[in-house]
Amino acid sequence: MASIRIRNGKYQFIVKNKKLLPKPLHFTFDDKADGEAYVADLEACLAKGIVPKQFLVSKESVKLHELIDNYVKAVHVTYDNRLLLDIHKKRLANIELEKITYKWTESWVKDMKQTYKLAPSTIKKHVGSLARCLDWGIRHDYIQNNPLRLLQRGYATYTDDDIKKAGIKRIDIERDRRLELGEEDKIISVISGQYQPVNKRKKPVITHPEAYLTFFYLAIESAMRMREMYTLEFAQIDFAKRTIFLDKTKNGDKRQVPISGPLQTILKEYFFNKPESKYVFPWFDGKYTKEALKKTTANISKQWDKIFKYAECEDLRFHDLRHEATSRIYERTNLTDLEVAKITGHRNLKTLQRYANLRGSNLAERLW
Repeated sequence: MASIRIRNGKYQFIVKNKKLLPKPLHFTFDDKADGEAYVADLEACLAKGIVPKQFLVSKESVKLHELIDNYVKAVHVTYDNRLLLDIHKKRLANIELEKITYKWTESWVKDMKQTYKLAPSTIKKHVGSLARCLDWGIRHDYIQNNPLRLLQRGYATYTDDDIKKAGIKRIDIERDRRLELGEEDKIISVISGQYQPVNKRKKPVITHPEAYLTFFYLAIESAMRMREMYTLEFAQIDFAKRTIFLDKTKNGDKRQVPISGPLQTILKEYFFNKPESKYVFPWFDGKYTKEALKKTTANISKQWDKIFKYAECEDLRFHDLRHEATSRIYERTNLTDLEVAKITGHRNLKTLQRYANLRGSNLAERLW
């Protein structure tokens, strides 16, 4: 039933229907009877599920940021994808969905290369996150097609024109850094306070050496991601089954990580000397907000950078330990790619192959 009010001597009618109308309709009449008759006819149509053409609001006129908001509310979006979508909302805030054509898509990709000078792999991540959002938009009748899915292979590679306008040629550099001979021992010695480097770099202050040592072993034995480790709760570890249950992962999938024999011993020793606490490591306070997680990750990363530098492990990053652990799984077991992926949490086996950069000497030992 429409509501009615009088303003400036005229009759204003408001018609609402949440199922059929995206927003209330307002009508103003000089004569009350004329207004009531008009609204009665309109409500009769709505009661039959019919919306007169003049009141149809094309969903193609929806702004991109509105679609992203609705998509994030309806679908579980991983943390990394949410960060990318936030960037899209900021840079592409007011673009209407009907303007997202193939021509616009090509222009957007060029802008990421020529203005923001992003690496090809980063461009692909931006395109992928927005493409998944638009796919959802198609399924819910916001748009008719997704031009991002029409991009040709190699779209993220810098052309001569891109290089000229950007002033730089960005290429993907796949890291294959692993622990070299002796580096593992040096890192352990630094954490234990026993290592004396040849150079005179400032010694890092390590307030929880037992936690850092356990963190290091957990990284090289389990192939877990940094955030998966520092948010770990004691309740997630099952010594009887020798597994660690992860329910908050980068890609949103739950998984169980097996505990190796050496890691089992280290964790048990750490637990025995650890005061009662919900979380395994002392650097997490239970705040899962985007800002809090980002800050914690940054702080832990900086500390590990200091440890690696003091140990004279040049160009070593903490994420390289995940690469090291994954490679060790390949070297020490006969597990298939799919089985290794269940441990590491990789959805794309092609991505997993980047981590399986086995040493030539280990491969040579398997030959006849």
